[in-house]
Amino acid sequence: MKVVTICLPKRYVSGIEDLVEQSKYPNRSEAIRIAIRDMLVDELWGSRTQKRPSVPLVSQLKETSPPEESTPP
Repeated sequence: MKVVTICLPKRYVSGIEDLVEQSKYPNRSEAIRIAIRDMLVDELWGSRTQKRPSVPLVSQLKETSPPEESTPP
């Protein structure tokens, strides 16, 4: 994975920390990763991934991600 530094409003960080405290995500990084993944699926890769709804999302992302962005198995 590549490290990316971002600035977020305090309210966003507080909300993410609340979700982590509620055990909805293991940590802030994972919560942000999932939010970004969901946005990319909805707005960028959605038309390609919706063709096979029975395939798990992780498999779909591996197939639709640009090669340089894919994570090794």
